[in-house]
Amino acid sequence: MTNPTTTKTPARSTTVETATTGALVSKQGSTTIADTVVQKVAGLATREVSGVYALGGGAARAFSAIRERIPGASASAGQGVSVEVGETQAAIDLQILVEYGVSIADLSRSVRRNVIGAVEQMTGLEVVEVNINVSDVHIPGDDEDEDTKNDTGRVL
Repeated sequence: MTNPTTTKTPARSTTVETATTGALVSKQGSTTIADTVVQKVAGLATREVSGVYALGGGAARAFSAIRERIPGASASAGQGVSVEVGETQAAIDLQILVEYGVSIADLSRSVRRNVIGAVEQMTGLEVVEVNINVSDVHIPGDDEDEDTKNDTGRVL
């Protein structure tokens, strides 16, 4: 009776291992996904959700605003996103700025769903957690350009 139990346990663990690593590891070779790939996918998936105004803390957003003004430079798709990527799993931390009036609980659920779906579909990694840190609320009118603030309506 001991032998059948011993035989069944390895068979089950092999089946589970094959099911979770099948997309990235096969007899023909393995696929390794860099942290930056998962970071960018998660960042873009987060930005797709209505109610997310921006990603990153205040310093990161300020640096990004400066970078956008430099010709040829582009904003980082991974700004405000931290990831830990293993062989078959990924954990994601997001720092977001939400629009005023949006339910943060509903927004968090939508962001998690979108990020998990995008990362798992594109990379084949299992997303074990998506932690969201809401760092600020964007109030319309707070980000007016200096030109519009100083506009007196007069012709210069």
